[in-house]
Amino acid sequence: MDSLSYSSVKSMLIQARVSLNSRLSEFEPLALLVTPLVTLFLAQVIGSVLGVVHEKGLKACLLGFIMGFLKMIPGVQSYIDAEKQKVVDQLQSGGSSKKNNWAKELPVKGLGVQVLEKMETEKRNDPNWQGKCSGTVYIGGNESEGHFTLINQACSMFAHTNPLHIDVFQSVVRFESEVVAMTAALLGSKETVSGEQICGNMTSGGTESIVLAVKSSRDYMKYKKGIKRPEMIIPESGHSAYDKAAQYFNIKLWRVPVGKDFRADVKAMRMHINRNTIMIVGSAPGFPHGIIDPIEELGQLALSYGICFHVDLCLGGFVLPFARKLGYQIPAFDFSVQGVTSISIDVHKYGLAPKGTSTVLYRNHEIRKHQFVAVTEWSGGLYVSPTIAGSRPGSLVAGAWAAMMSLGEEGYLENTRKIMEASKRLEEGVRGITELFMVGKPDMTIVAFGSKALDIFEVNDIMSSKGWHLNALQRPNSIHICVTLQHVPVVDDFLQDLREAVETVKANPGPITGGLAPIYGAAGKMPDRGMVNELLVSFMDSQY
Repeated sequence: MDSLSYSSVKSMLIQARVSLNSRLSEFEPLALLVTPLVTLFLAQVIGSVLGVVHEKGLKACLLGFIMGFLKMIPGVQSYIDAEKQKVVDQLQSGGSSKKNNWAKELPVKGLGVQVLEKMETEKRNDPNWQGKCSGTVYIGGNESEGHFTLINQACSMFAHTNPLHIDVFQSVVRFESEVVAMTAALLGSKETVSGEQICGNMTSGGTESIVLAVKSSRDYMKYKKGIKRPEMIIPESGHSAYDKAAQYFNIKLWRVPVGKDFRADVKAMRMHINRNTIMIVGSAPGFPHGIIDPIEELGQLALSYGICFHVDLCLGGFVLPFARKLGYQIPAFDFSVQGVTSISIDVHKYGLAPKGTSTVLYRNHEIRKHQFVAVTEWSGGLYVSPTIAGSRPGSLVAGAWAAMMSLGEEGYLENTRKIMEASKRLEEGVRGITELFMVGKPDMTIVAFGSKALDIFEVNDIMSSKGWHLNALQRPNSIHICVTLQHVPVVDDFLQDLREAVETVKANPGPITGGLAPIYGAAGKMPDRGMVNELLVSFMDSQY
Protein backbone atom coordinates (compact mmCIF):
# COMPACT_ATOMS: atom_id res chain seq x y z
CA MET A 1 0.00 0.00 0.00
CA ASP A 2 2.85 2.38 0.89
CA SER A 3 4.71 1.57 -2.34
CA LEU A 4 1.52 2.23 -4.33
CA SER A 5 1.07 5.65 -2.71
CA TYR A 6 4.70 6.49 -3.39
CA SER A 7 4.36 5.53 -7.05
CA SER A 8 1.21 7.63 -7.40
CA VAL A 9 2.84 10.68 -5.91
CA LYS A 10 5.94 10.19 -8.06
CA SER A 11 3.81 9.89 -11.17
CA MET A 12 1.90 13.06 -10.33
CA LEU A 13 5.12 15.00 -9.80
CA ILE A 14 6.52 13.81 -13.14
CA GLN A 15 3.34 14.84 -14.95
CA ALA A 16 3.40 18.24 -13.25
CA ARG A 17 7.03 18.76 -14.28
CA VAL A 18 6.33 17.81 -17.88
CA SER A 19 3.29 20.11 -18.00
CA LEU A 20 5.20 23.03 -16.45
CA ASN A 21 8.18 22.61 -18.76
CA SER A 22 5.84 22.51 -21.72
CA ARG A 23 4.25 25.80 -20.76
CA LEU A 24 7.58 27.48 -19.96
CA SER A 25 9.02 26.39 -23.30
CA GLU A 26 6.94 29.14 -24.87
CA PHE A 27 9.17 31.76 -23.19
CA GLU A 28 12.75 32.75 -23.92
CA PRO A 29 15.31 31.49 -21.36
CA LEU A 30 16.52 35.05 -20.71
CA ALA A 31 12.97 36.16 -19.80
CA LEU A 32 12.66 33.24 -17.39
CA LEU A 33 15.89 34.34 -15.71
CA VAL A 34 15.22 38.10 -15.58
CA THR A 35 11.52 38.12 -14.63
CA PRO A 36 11.95 36.68 -11.08
CA LEU A 37 14.85 39.05 -10.40
CA VAL A 38 12.89 42.10 -11.57
CA THR A 39 9.86 40.97 -9.56
CA LEU A 40 11.99 40.57 -6.44
CA PHE A 41 13.55 44.01 -6.97
CA LEU A 42 10.15 45.68 -7.44
CA ALA A 43 8.82 43.94 -4.34
CA GLN A 44 11.72 45.29 -2.30
CA VAL A 45 11.20 48.82 -3.69
CA ILE A 46 7.47 48.71 -2.97
CA GLY A 47 8.16 47.35 0.52
CA SER A 48 10.64 50.15 1.22
CA VAL A 49 8.21 52.81 -0.04
CA LEU A 50 5.37 51.41 2.07
CA GLY A 51 7.71 51.32 5.07
CA VAL A 52 8.63 55.00 4.65
CA VAL A 53 4.97 55.94 4.19
CA HIS A 54 4.05 53.97 7.31
CA GLU A 55 6.78 55.70 9.31
CA LYS A 56 6.40 59.29 8.09
CA GLY A 57 2.83 59.37 6.84
CA LEU A 58 1.46 59.79 3.31
CA LYS A 59 1.25 63.59 3.53
CA ALA A 60 4.87 64.02 4.63
CA CYS A 61 6.09 61.62 1.94
CA LEU A 62 4.19 63.42 -0.81
CA LEU A 63 5.53 66.78 0.38
CA GLY A 64 9.04 65.40 0.46
CA PHE A 65 8.67 64.03 -3.06
CA ILE A 66 7.28 67.32 -4.37
CA MET A 67 10.01 69.38 -2.66
CA GLY A 68 12.68 67.04 -3.98
CA PHE A 69 11.33 67.41 -7.50
CA LEU A 70 11.16 71.22 -7.22
CA LYS A 71 14.75 71.40 -5.99
CA MET A 72 15.85 69.68 -9.20
CA ILE A 73 14.58 72.66 -11.24
CA PRO A 74 17.53 74.94 -12.13
CA GLY A 75 17.77 77.91 -9.78
CA VAL A 76 15.31 76.62 -7.15
CA GLN A 77 17.90 75.06 -4.85
CA SER A 78 20.13 78.14 -4.96
CA TYR A 79 17.12 80.37 -4.20
CA ILE A 80 16.16 78.19 -1.22
CA ASP A 81 19.76 78.26 0.06
CA ALA A 82 19.86 82.07 -0.20
CA GLU A 83 16.57 82.46 1.66
CA LYS A 84 17.72 79.97 4.27
CA GLN A 85 20.90 81.97 4.83
CA LYS A 86 18.82 85.12 5.39
CA VAL A 87 16.92 83.33 8.16
CA VAL A 88 20.16 82.05 9.69
CA ASP A 89 21.61 85.57 9.65
CA GLN A 90 18.49 86.89 11.39
CA LEU A 91 18.67 84.15 14.01
CA GLN A 92 22.30 85.01 14.68
CA SER A 93 21.39 88.65 15.42
CA GLY A 94 24.85 89.99 14.66
CA GLY A 95 26.71 86.95 15.93
CA SER A 96 28.88 86.74 12.79
CA SER A 97 30.40 90.18 13.37
CA LYS A 98 31.24 89.26 16.96
CA LYS A 99 33.08 86.14 15.79
CA ASN A 100 35.49 88.32 13.82
CA ASN A 101 37.19 89.25 17.09
CA TRP A 102 37.46 85.69 18.37
CA ALA A 103 40.95 84.22 18.77
CA LYS A 104 42.04 82.02 15.88
CA GLU A 105 45.37 80.83 17.29
CA LEU A 106 47.49 80.81 20.42
CA PRO A 107 48.99 84.13 21.54
CA VAL A 108 52.74 84.29 20.90
CA LYS A 109 53.27 85.33 24.49
CA GLY A 110 51.00 83.94 27.13
CA LEU A 111 48.81 86.36 29.10
CA GLY A 112 49.66 84.84 32.47
CA VAL A 113 47.31 85.84 35.29
CA GLN A 114 46.06 88.72 33.15
CA VAL A 115 43.91 86.15 31.37
CA LEU A 116 41.59 86.34 34.40
CA GLU A 117 41.05 90.05 33.81
CA LYS A 118 40.19 89.33 30.18
CA MET A 119 37.71 86.69 31.28
CA GLU A 120 36.08 89.14 33.68
CA THR A 121 35.69 91.63 30.84
CA GLU A 122 34.09 89.03 28.58
CA LYS A 123 31.78 87.95 31.38
CA ARG A 124 30.57 91.51 31.95
CA ASN A 125 29.44 91.60 28.32
CA ASP A 126 27.05 88.68 28.84
CA PRO A 127 23.33 89.57 29.08
CA ASN A 128 21.91 89.99 32.57
CA TRP A 129 20.60 86.58 33.57
CA GLN A 130 19.68 87.09 37.22
CA GLY A 131 15.97 86.44 37.55
CA LYS A 132 15.46 86.88 33.79
CA CYS A 133 15.96 83.39 32.29
CA SER A 134 13.53 80.52 32.04
CA GLY A 135 15.31 77.72 33.89
CA THR A 136 19.03 78.11 33.05
CA VAL A 137 20.24 79.15 36.53
CA TYR A 138 18.53 77.33 39.38
CA ILE A 139 20.54 78.60 42.35
CA GLY A 140 19.12 81.68 44.02
CA GLY A 141 20.92 84.89 44.90
CA ASN A 142 24.13 86.40 43.60
CA GLU A 143 26.93 84.30 42.11
CA SER A 144 29.47 85.77 44.52
CA GLU A 145 27.72 84.64 47.69
CA GLY A 146 25.91 81.82 49.46
CA HIS A 147 25.40 78.51 47.68
CA PHE A 148 27.23 79.74 44.57
CA THR A 149 30.39 80.31 46.61
CA LEU A 150 30.11 76.94 48.32
CA ILE A 151 29.94 74.84 45.15
CA ASN A 152 32.62 76.98 43.46
CA GLN A 153 34.98 76.26 46.33
CA ALA A 154 34.10 72.55 46.25
CA CYS A 155 34.78 72.39 42.50
CA SER A 156 38.05 74.27 42.85
CA MET A 157 39.22 71.89 45.57
CA PHE A 158 38.84 68.88 43.23
CA ALA A 159 39.56 70.54 39.86
CA HIS A 160 42.49 68.18 39.18
CA THR A 161 40.63 64.94 39.83
CA ASN A 162 39.25 62.32 37.44
CA PRO A 163 37.00 59.48 38.69
CA LEU A 164 38.28 57.28 35.85
CA HIS A 165 41.30 56.69 38.10
CA ILE A 166 39.42 54.94 40.88
CA ASP A 167 42.61 53.86 42.61
CA VAL A 168 43.93 57.43 42.89
CA PHE A 169 40.94 59.72 43.48
CA GLN A 170 39.08 57.55 45.93
CA SER A 171 37.35 60.51 47.58
CA VAL A 172 35.64 61.47 44.30
CA VAL A 173 34.64 57.85 43.68
CA ARG A 174 33.00 57.85 47.09
CA PHE A 175 31.27 61.18 46.37
CA GLU A 176 29.77 59.79 43.15
CA SER A 177 28.54 56.65 44.87
CA GLU A 178 26.92 58.69 47.61
CA VAL A 179 25.30 61.15 45.17
CA VAL A 180 23.76 58.18 43.34
CA ALA A 181 22.62 56.54 46.58
CA MET A 182 21.10 59.74 47.99
CA THR A 183 19.33 60.44 44.70
CA ALA A 184 18.00 56.89 44.50
CA ALA A 185 16.67 57.19 48.06
CA LEU A 186 14.51 60.11 46.91
CA LEU A 187 13.02 57.90 44.21
CA GLY A 188 11.95 54.83 46.16
CA SER A 189 15.13 52.79 46.50
CA LYS A 190 14.35 52.09 50.18
CA GLU A 191 10.89 50.72 49.42
CA THR A 192 10.51 46.94 49.15
CA VAL A 193 8.45 47.23 45.98
CA SER A 194 11.45 48.75 44.17
CA GLY A 195 13.45 45.54 44.58
CA GLU A 196 16.10 47.25 46.71
CA GLN A 197 18.70 46.97 43.94
CA ILE A 198 18.55 50.50 42.53
CA CYS A 199 21.92 51.47 41.06
CA GLY A 200 23.35 54.02 38.67
CA ASN A 201 26.03 56.51 37.72
CA MET A 202 26.59 60.23 37.43
CA THR A 203 26.64 61.75 33.93
CA SER A 204 27.30 65.10 32.27
CA GLY A 205 23.62 66.05 32.04
CA GLY A 206 20.10 64.94 31.28
CA THR A 207 20.85 64.15 27.65
CA GLU A 208 23.66 61.75 28.50
CA SER A 209 21.52 60.14 31.20
CA ILE A 210 18.71 59.56 28.70
CA VAL A 211 21.07 58.39 25.95
CA LEU A 212 22.66 55.86 28.32
CA ALA A 213 19.25 54.60 29.48
CA VAL A 214 18.23 54.07 25.85
CA LYS A 215 21.49 52.30 25.03
CA SER A 216 21.15 50.04 28.07
CA SER A 217 17.50 49.25 27.23
CA ARG A 218 18.40 48.42 23.64
CA ASP A 219 21.17 46.03 24.61
CA TYR A 220 19.14 44.51 27.47
CA MET A 221 16.20 43.79 25.15
CA LYS A 222 18.57 42.28 22.58
CA TYR A 223 19.95 40.03 25.32
CA LYS A 224 16.50 39.09 26.69
CA LYS A 225 14.43 38.90 23.49
CA GLY A 226 16.93 38.91 20.63
CA ILE A 227 15.57 42.19 19.21
CA LYS A 228 17.84 43.32 16.38
CA ARG A 229 15.72 46.09 14.80
CA PRO A 230 14.83 48.09 17.93
CA GLU A 231 12.01 50.62 18.20
CA MET A 232 10.97 52.93 21.03
CA ILE A 233 7.79 54.89 21.66
CA ILE A 234 7.60 58.32 23.27
CA PRO A 235 4.90 61.00 23.60
CA GLU A 236 5.48 64.07 21.42
CA SER A 237 6.20 66.00 24.64
CA GLY A 238 9.20 63.72 25.32
CA HIS A 239 12.60 65.40 25.35
CA SER A 240 14.64 65.74 22.14
CA ALA A 241 17.41 63.68 23.76
CA TYR A 242 15.46 60.57 22.66
CA ASP A 243 15.84 61.70 19.05
CA LYS A 244 19.59 61.94 19.62
CA ALA A 245 19.67 58.45 21.08
CA ALA A 246 17.60 57.09 18.19
CA GLN A 247 20.04 58.57 15.67
CA TYR A 248 23.15 57.48 17.58
CA PHE A 249 22.01 53.88 18.17
CA ASN A 250 19.96 53.22 15.01
CA ILE A 251 16.63 52.90 16.81
CA LYS A 252 13.33 53.60 15.13
CA LEU A 253 11.53 56.32 17.09
CA TRP A 254 7.76 56.69 17.25
CA ARG A 255 6.50 60.07 18.52
CA VAL A 256 2.88 59.67 19.57
CA PRO A 257 0.48 62.65 19.94
CA VAL A 258 -0.49 63.44 23.53
CA GLY A 259 -4.06 63.61 24.81
CA LYS A 260 -6.19 66.73 25.18
CA ASP A 261 -4.73 67.17 28.68
CA PHE A 262 -1.20 67.14 27.16
CA ARG A 263 -0.35 63.90 28.98
CA ALA A 264 0.97 60.79 27.26
CA ASP A 265 -1.85 58.90 25.53
CA VAL A 266 -1.44 55.33 26.83
CA LYS A 267 -3.87 53.79 24.33
CA ALA A 268 -2.16 55.49 21.40
CA MET A 269 1.24 54.31 22.61
CA ARG A 270 -0.07 50.77 23.02
CA MET A 271 -1.09 50.73 19.33
CA HIS A 272 2.55 51.28 18.29
CA ILE A 273 3.96 48.38 20.30
CA ASN A 274 5.19 45.45 18.23
CA ARG A 275 7.74 42.64 18.45
CA ASN A 276 10.62 45.11 17.91
CA THR A 277 9.63 47.51 20.69
CA ILE A 278 12.36 47.80 23.32
CA MET A 279 10.99 50.61 25.48
CA ILE A 280 8.39 53.26 26.15
CA VAL A 281 8.95 56.63 27.81
CA GLY A 282 7.14 58.93 30.22
CA SER A 283 8.08 62.27 31.79
CA ALA A 284 7.58 63.64 35.29
CA PRO A 285 7.07 66.31 34.27
CA GLY A 286 7.46 66.97 30.55
CA PHE A 287 9.68 69.94 29.71
CA PRO A 288 7.16 71.81 27.50
CA HIS A 289 4.22 72.15 29.91
CA GLY A 290 5.29 70.86 33.34
CA ILE A 291 2.71 68.05 33.21
CA ILE A 292 3.32 64.56 34.63
CA ASP A 293 2.50 61.66 32.31
CA PRO A 294 0.38 58.74 33.64
CA ILE A 295 3.41 56.85 34.95
CA GLU A 296 1.45 54.04 36.67
CA GLU A 297 -0.55 53.24 33.53
CA LEU A 298 2.60 53.31 31.40
CA GLY A 299 4.30 51.04 33.93
CA GLN A 300 1.51 48.48 33.61
CA LEU A 301 1.74 48.73 29.83
CA ALA A 302 5.49 48.03 29.91
CA LEU A 303 5.00 45.11 32.29
CA SER A 304 2.29 43.52 30.16
CA TYR A 305 4.57 43.51 27.11
CA GLY A 306 7.81 42.75 28.94
CA ILE A 307 9.60 45.88 27.68
CA CYS A 308 11.63 48.62 29.33
CA PHE A 309 10.09 51.83 30.66
CA HIS A 310 12.18 54.96 31.22
CA VAL A 311 10.93 57.91 33.27
CA ASP A 312 12.45 61.32 32.57
CA LEU A 313 12.76 63.02 35.97
CA CYS A 314 15.52 65.39 34.86
CA LEU A 315 13.36 68.37 35.73
CA GLY A 316 11.23 67.01 38.54
CA GLY A 317 13.56 64.71 40.46
CA PHE A 318 14.55 67.24 43.12
CA VAL A 319 11.09 68.82 43.35
CA LEU A 320 8.38 66.15 43.26
CA PRO A 321 9.58 64.08 46.27
CA PHE A 322 9.64 67.22 48.43
CA ALA A 323 6.43 68.69 46.96
CA ARG A 324 4.66 65.49 48.00
CA LYS A 325 6.00 65.89 51.55
CA LEU A 326 4.71 69.47 51.55
CA GLY A 327 1.20 68.21 50.84
CA TYR A 328 0.93 68.73 47.07
CA GLN A 329 -1.07 66.07 45.23
CA ILE A 330 1.63 64.40 43.17
CA PRO A 331 0.86 61.20 41.21
CA ALA A 332 3.26 58.24 41.40
CA PHE A 333 6.43 58.79 39.36
CA ASP A 334 9.38 56.74 40.67
CA PHE A 335 10.66 53.19 41.22
CA SER A 336 7.70 52.45 43.49
CA VAL A 337 5.80 52.08 40.20
CA GLN A 338 6.08 48.53 38.88
CA GLY A 339 7.41 48.47 35.32
CA VAL A 340 9.79 51.42 35.65
CA THR A 341 13.23 50.14 34.64
CA SER A 342 15.27 53.35 34.53
CA ILE A 343 15.12 57.01 35.57
CA SER A 344 17.13 60.10 34.61
CA ILE A 345 17.40 62.95 37.12
CA ASP A 346 19.47 66.12 36.87
CA VAL A 347 21.34 67.29 39.93
CA HIS A 348 22.35 70.53 38.21
CA LYS A 349 18.76 71.77 38.03
CA TYR A 350 16.75 71.83 41.24
CA GLY A 351 19.46 69.81 42.99
CA LEU A 352 21.44 73.09 42.81
CA ALA A 353 24.66 71.36 41.77
CA PRO A 354 27.17 72.81 39.26
CA LYS A 355 26.29 72.54 35.57
CA GLY A 356 27.20 69.21 34.04
CA THR A 357 25.85 66.88 36.75
CA SER A 358 23.05 64.35 36.34
CA THR A 359 22.35 60.73 37.29
CA VAL A 360 20.94 57.73 35.47
CA LEU A 361 19.39 55.06 37.69
CA TYR A 362 18.30 51.48 36.99
CA ARG A 363 15.99 49.11 38.83
CA ASN A 364 18.72 46.48 39.06
CA HIS A 365 22.28 45.61 38.10
CA GLU A 366 21.18 43.22 35.35
CA ILE A 367 19.94 46.17 33.30
CA ARG A 368 22.71 48.59 34.33
CA LYS A 369 25.54 46.28 33.20
CA HIS A 370 24.44 46.84 29.59
CA GLN A 371 25.42 50.50 30.01
CA PHE A 372 29.12 49.67 30.46
CA VAL A 373 31.68 49.29 27.68
CA ALA A 374 34.47 46.78 28.31
CA VAL A 375 37.42 46.39 25.92
CA THR A 376 39.63 43.30 26.17
CA GLU A 377 41.73 43.41 22.96
CA TRP A 378 43.29 46.91 23.15
CA SER A 379 47.08 47.07 23.22
CA GLY A 380 46.74 49.78 25.86
CA GLY A 381 45.48 47.20 28.32
CA LEU A 382 42.13 46.09 29.68
CA TYR A 383 39.60 48.94 29.71
CA VAL A 384 36.12 49.44 31.09
CA SER A 385 34.11 52.65 31.34
CA PRO A 386 30.67 53.24 32.88
CA THR A 387 29.50 56.25 30.84
CA ILE A 388 30.00 57.87 27.42
CA ALA A 389 32.92 59.96 28.64
CA GLY A 390 36.13 58.22 29.67
CA SER A 391 37.80 60.95 31.67
CA ARG A 392 35.30 62.93 33.72
CA PRO A 393 35.68 66.09 35.82
CA GLY A 394 35.86 65.07 39.45
CA SER A 395 35.27 68.72 40.31
CA LEU A 396 31.63 68.46 39.19
CA VAL A 397 31.10 65.25 41.14
CA ALA A 398 32.48 66.98 44.24
CA GLY A 399 30.32 70.03 43.59
CA ALA A 400 27.17 67.89 43.35
CA TRP A 401 28.02 66.06 46.57
CA ALA A 402 28.69 69.36 48.35
CA ALA A 403 25.38 70.78 47.12
CA MET A 404 23.34 67.84 48.36
CA MET A 405 25.13 67.48 51.69
CA SER A 406 25.02 71.22 52.43
CA LEU A 407 21.29 71.59 51.73
CA GLY A 408 19.98 68.37 53.19
CA GLU A 409 16.29 67.44 53.23
CA GLU A 410 15.29 70.60 55.08
CA GLY A 411 17.02 72.82 52.54
CA TYR A 412 15.34 71.12 49.59
CA LEU A 413 11.96 71.26 51.31
CA GLU A 414 12.28 75.01 51.84
CA ASN A 415 13.45 75.60 48.27
CA THR A 416 10.58 73.53 46.91
CA ARG A 417 8.08 75.46 48.98
CA LYS A 418 9.37 78.75 47.55
CA ILE A 419 9.39 77.75 43.89
CA MET A 420 6.04 75.93 44.04
CA GLU A 421 4.39 78.96 45.60
CA ALA A 422 6.02 81.27 43.05
CA SER A 423 4.82 78.99 40.24
CA LYS A 424 1.23 79.10 41.50
CA ARG A 425 1.38 82.89 41.72
CA LEU A 426 2.65 83.08 38.15
CA GLU A 427 -0.01 80.67 36.92
CA GLU A 428 -2.77 82.70 38.60
CA GLY A 429 -1.34 85.88 37.12
CA VAL A 430 -1.29 84.44 33.60
CA ARG A 431 -4.86 83.17 33.95
CA GLY A 432 -5.84 86.72 34.87
CA ILE A 433 -4.75 88.05 31.47
CA THR A 434 -7.81 87.53 29.26
CA GLU A 435 -5.86 87.41 25.99
CA LEU A 436 -3.80 84.42 27.19
CA PHE A 437 -4.61 80.81 28.02
CA MET A 438 -2.70 78.26 30.06
CA VAL A 439 -1.50 75.18 28.21
CA GLY A 440 -2.80 72.34 30.34
CA LYS A 441 -2.64 72.17 34.11
CA PRO A 442 0.99 72.08 35.27
CA ASP A 443 1.98 69.75 38.11
CA MET A 444 5.05 71.75 39.08
CA THR A 445 7.28 74.65 38.10
CA ILE A 446 6.53 75.20 34.40
CA VAL A 447 4.04 77.89 33.37
CA ALA A 448 3.21 77.56 29.64
CA PHE A 449 0.76 79.87 27.91
CA GLY A 450 -0.50 80.77 24.44
CA SER A 451 -3.06 83.07 22.87
CA LYS A 452 -5.95 82.84 20.43
CA ALA A 453 -6.20 86.63 20.20
CA LEU A 454 -2.54 87.54 19.59
CA ASP A 455 0.63 86.19 18.02
CA ILE A 456 2.25 84.72 21.13
CA PHE A 457 5.69 84.88 19.50
CA GLU A 458 5.30 88.64 19.09
CA VAL A 459 4.56 88.79 22.83
CA ASN A 460 7.75 86.79 23.36
CA ASP A 461 9.73 89.31 21.28
CA ILE A 462 8.47 92.17 23.45
CA MET A 463 9.39 90.22 26.58
CA SER A 464 12.85 89.64 25.09
CA SER A 465 13.23 93.38 24.55
CA LYS A 466 12.54 93.77 28.27
CA GLY A 467 15.40 91.39 29.10
CA TRP A 468 13.44 88.14 29.62
CA HIS A 469 14.67 84.89 28.07
CA LEU A 470 11.69 82.53 27.68
CA ASN A 471 11.21 79.28 25.77
CA ALA A 472 9.21 79.22 22.52
CA LEU A 473 7.06 76.09 22.08
CA GLN A 474 4.98 74.55 19.31
CA ARG A 475 1.87 72.35 19.04
CA PRO A 476 0.30 74.59 20.18
CA ASN A 477 2.27 77.79 19.61
CA SER A 478 3.10 79.01 23.09
CA ILE A 479 5.89 80.13 25.42
CA HIS A 480 6.84 79.03 28.90
CA ILE A 481 8.88 80.03 31.89
CA CYS A 482 10.55 77.42 34.07
CA VAL A 483 10.45 78.86 37.58
CA THR A 484 13.62 78.71 39.70
CA LEU A 485 14.80 80.33 42.91
CA GLN A 486 15.96 83.23 40.73
CA HIS A 487 12.32 84.07 39.99
CA VAL A 488 10.92 83.98 43.51
CA PRO A 489 11.57 87.71 44.15
CA VAL A 490 10.55 88.88 40.65
CA VAL A 491 7.16 87.25 40.06
CA ASP A 492 5.34 90.60 40.15
CA ASP A 493 7.89 92.16 37.78
CA PHE A 494 7.40 89.34 35.30
CA LEU A 495 3.62 89.59 35.37
CA GLN A 496 3.74 93.37 34.96
CA ASP A 497 6.04 93.10 31.95
CA LEU A 498 3.84 90.34 30.49
CA ARG A 499 0.70 92.47 30.80
CA GLU A 500 2.50 95.36 29.11
CA ALA A 501 3.79 93.08 26.34
CA VAL A 502 0.27 91.80 25.65
CA GLU A 503 -1.10 95.34 25.52
CA THR A 504 1.71 96.42 23.18
CA VAL A 505 1.05 93.61 20.72
CA LYS A 506 -2.68 94.16 21.02
CA ALA A 507 -2.31 97.84 20.14
CA ASN A 508 0.40 97.35 17.50
CA PRO A 509 0.19 93.85 16.02
CA GLY A 510 3.01 92.81 13.75
CA PRO A 511 6.66 91.81 14.18
CA ILE A 512 9.13 94.21 15.75
CA THR A 513 12.46 94.99 14.13
CA GLY A 514 14.90 92.19 14.80
CA GLY A 515 12.17 90.03 16.36
CA LEU A 516 12.04 86.28 15.78
CA ALA A 517 8.23 85.94 15.72
CA PRO A 518 8.03 85.62 11.91
CA ILE A 519 10.63 82.83 11.94
CA TYR A 520 8.97 80.87 14.75
CA GLY A 521 5.58 81.33 13.15
CA ALA A 522 6.75 80.25 9.70
CA ALA A 523 8.62 77.24 11.09
CA GLY A 524 5.49 76.07 12.88
CA LYS A 525 3.37 76.29 9.72
CA MET A 526 5.96 75.01 7.24
CA PRO A 527 4.73 71.59 6.03
CA ASP A 528 8.16 70.46 4.82
CA ARG A 529 9.80 69.55 8.14
CA GLY A 530 12.93 68.52 6.27
CA MET A 531 13.50 72.15 5.34
CA VAL A 532 13.04 73.19 8.97
CA ASN A 533 15.61 70.54 9.89
CA GLU A 534 18.08 71.96 7.35
CA LEU A 535 17.50 75.45 8.73
CA LEU A 536 18.29 74.35 12.28
CA VAL A 537 21.44 72.52 11.19
CA SER A 538 22.64 75.55 9.22
CA PHE A 539 22.06 77.77 12.22
CA MET A 540 23.99 75.48 14.56
CA ASP A 541 26.81 75.11 12.04
CA SER A 542 27.19 78.90 11.97
CA GLN A 543 27.60 79.23 15.75
CA TYR A 544 31.06 77.73 16.18
